Amino acid sequence: MPHFGLMDEDALGPVEGPLMRAKLHYRCGKRRLREDKISLGIVTLYDAVIFAMQWYIAVPGHVSSLQVKEGDDMKDDKIVYRVLTGSRVLDGTFDYDAFDKLTEKAVYQDISSFDYTEMLKGVDSVLTQLGVLPFDESELPPEDPKTV
Repeated sequence: MPHFGLMDEDALGPVEGPLMRAKLHYRCGKRRLREDKISLGIVTLYDAVIFAMQWYIAVPGHVSSLQVKEGDDMKDDKIVYRVLTGSRVLDGTFDYDAFDKLTEKAVYQDISSFDYTEMLKGVDSVLTQLGVLPFDESELPPEDPKTV
């Protein structure tokens, strides 16, 4: 994964760890798309979205404004997305279910002919609404070219 060797998630903790991972995976996912490694890029961006959502719900002060129902498993990305849209943190225009299905497909088969333009706009929108984007790439550790 793009973050191996670039960060110590345990040392960063439950707030900064997911945020750094989201940023590293976003940067790498976009690079993979540019390199025509479409399936890998999609899977990497999916991880970025999941960890951006986990970061958001881990930030002290955010939880109190979320409409979490009893029994909601906040480790389940689909539930977290539903909670974030229901709480109006996210506007709900991104089709998370379609993104999830696309990612599942990308895991099992090469989808190099997929036009990722709209999907990437959606990912950008979600990460912007969560407050992950924009960020200064110079604050990130340099990429390791050995990460596929």
